[in-house]
Order: sequence, then structure tokens, then C-alpha cells
Amino acid sequence: MLDGRRVLLIITGGIAAYKSLELIRRLRDRGVRVRCILTKGGAQFVTPLSVAALSEEKVYQDLFSLTDESEMGHIRLSREADLVVVAPATADVLAKMAAGMADDLATTALLATDKPVLVAPAMNTMMWSHSATQDNLATLKRRGVRTVGPNSGDLACGEVGAGRMAEVAEIIAAVKGFFAESAAPRPLAGRRAVVTSGPTVEAIDPVRFIANRSSGKQGHAVAAALAALGAEVTLVSGPVTIPDPAGVRMVRVESARDMLAACQAALPADILVCAAAVADWRVEAADQKLKKQPGGAPPALVLSENPDILATLSQAGARRPRLVVGFAAETETVVEHAVAKRRRKGCDWILANDVSPATGTFGGDDNTLHLITDHGVEDWPRLTKQAAAERLAARIAEALAAASPKEPA
Repeated sequence: MLDGRRVLLIITGGIAAYKSLELIRRLRDRGVRVRCILTKGGAQFVTPLSVAALSEEKVYQDLFSLTDESEMGHIRLSREADLVVVAPATADVLAKMAAGMADDLATTALLATDKPVLVAPAMNTMMWSHSATQDNLATLKRRGVRTVGPNSGDLACGEVGAGRMAEVAEIIAAVKGFFAESAAPRPLAGRRAVVTSGPTVEAIDPVRFIANRSSGKQGHAVAAALAALGAEVTLVSGPVTIPDPAGVRMVRVESARDMLAACQAALPADILVCAAAVADWRVEAADQKLKKQPGGAPPALVLSENPDILATLSQAGARRPRLVVGFAAETETVVEHAVAKRRRKGCDWILANDVSPATGTFGGDDNTLHLITDHGVEDWPRLTKQAAAERLAARIAEALAAASPKEPA
């Protein structure tokens, strides 16, 4: 699996840099070609000679070396690899990556690369738990950067806690996992998908609104699962607090009308999955905050019906996505209501789920779904929202593969 692969290893300035020598040796034993960038800090812990001897390659250190740039420019260096590995990844380099800084060869190569990046964080436990480091890591994960570790235990500084760089075997396993995923079939490659997620927010006045109880976890998971199978995904999301899934185009909206317009702008598409909890009604919003009047009655809220996104896009004529999938969040007679909703909306599939308070579905990590199609009802077991999304994405891929170009899925 690893034989013939190319890895660019960036060694930064932490005591864990000594593990990078063993990492190079283990990768080379598996047939991986390893090129290395050694930062100024990294060279305080391991020597360029030892890195070169183990990698059997020139070691790159200086962004402004005329010789290095003429022989192997930093752009080539960053793009001729199949995977970029940063081990150890210090708090400093994670911060620079998150901020898009490029003040040395390592950070310039990271900013210039178009290849996947795997980082193995290593630092003092307080540095690791600091909100700045965690925010930087969350930013990098949203951009698709992979992580391995850190582990907990005794640290070189004498403290105990999280911050130890992952062991070499763990990093090798993460590298193997990446290449196994990249070699996996991508049955939705070349397909375009639009997914809606989260709640919509309908203003009452500048400080109040009507919304639905949706965390966006299921819709975001569906978008990630479709992207993992190769689809080009646009995720149209209402306000949520969860991270953006990697590898998708994000469009953030608030109201139902905004969401419909964003979906229409994202067409044409092969797949549409409407997983958002859209507010059915809206209020003509007041320009100023509505004030309580002593002894007065509450203000009357006149509701108007919002556009029906699923029905509108299911009846979009030539621009209708080839496979339209809706969700039906119900609190009673779940399947029966969903069957009727599918017929009324005109979508191809609908997924019914029980969102009554006892289920904990809204905001929770699990879901129980029933897939309703022309062929009947499939009762799925209770699954994590991620697992349910992967199951749905696989079914979508199967349906599109089985249908001829002119047949509906």
C-alpha cells in the first residue's frame, strides 16, 4: 500500500523531533520516498546529516537558498508529494498554518501545497489545552487537515498530561489510513450535490426570531459523506455552532427565503438532500424592537407561509436534480406522515425520523430513520448521525449507478 508513495516530512522544533528519525526509517522500510524540510528549531534537536542519511535525500532548510531553489523550488517540493506530514507539529506551526503565515520554508511549503496534510501535534499540556491552540486546530480540521495524537503521559518538560506526540507506529497507521481511503472507490466522482442543513431563522424584530430545534449534525454529516464518495458538494446551512465539514462549499443563510435562493443558485445538480429544519412560517419583521407596554396585550404576530423548498425544487422542471431526497421530522405516526409528505412534495425519497423530545434526536448524535421510496419503506436501525449519513450516501451512489442517464433514480 505504501510502496512507491511520496511523503514530504516537515520536522519542527520540539523535543519530539527525535521520533522523526525513526519515522523516516519506518517509512523508508515500507518503500516510501521521504523528502524532509527541517526548520531552524527542528535542527536544534536533530541534525541535517542524520535526516539526510536516513531519508537518502537532500534536506531542505532555507527558503532563501539560491542553490535549493534552483534545484528544487518550494512549490515543487510542496506539490511533488502524495502527502505532507508535519511531525512534530508544535503550537507555533499550528498557529502559523491556521493564520496562513509563510515566514520560512516549512510554512511557505504548507501554504503552497495542494496535497493533503497530516499533523502530529506535540507540545506542553497547557499549550495543547489553551483555547488558542484548540481554535487553531479546529480551523485546520475545517480545512481538511488530518491529525494523529497527541497522547497523554509524561512530557519532556516534567509535567504529565496530553501533548506527547503520537508514537511512530500510530503515525504510520494514520499514513496507511490516508492512502487506503484515497485508493477507495469514489462512486460519486463527477456528480454535483446540494445539501441543506440546520435551522432557518425568521426575524420578529432586530433581537427576536422564530426558529426550529436543529443542530445541523445530520445535514452536515450527509454533506461530508457525499463528499467522501467524490461528489462536489454545496452545503447550504442555517445558523449552527458545529464545524464546517471538510471538502464542501459552504453557503450560510438565515431565512427560508435565503435558503431557497441559495439552493436555486447552486443548481444544476445531480443530487439534492433537504435535511434542514425549515421554519414553516415567518413574521413581517418590525424595524425596531417590540416593547412591552405596561398593562398592554402582547403584540399580535401575523404569520405568513414560507416557501416550500423541497416541493419547489422537486418541481424545478429541467433544473430539477436527478435525485431529490427530503427529510420528515415527525413526533407521531412518523412513517405515515412521511409517506404522505413524499407524495405531496414530489420528491424521490424521504427519510422519516421521530424527533419527539423523548428520542433526543434534536441536538443528539444518534438518529433512527425510515427510508421511503417507490419500493416501500426501509426501517433502519438506530445509528449515529455519521453512520446514517454514510448509509444514505452509499444508497444514493447505488441508485445513480443503477439508473440509466434518462431514468429517474
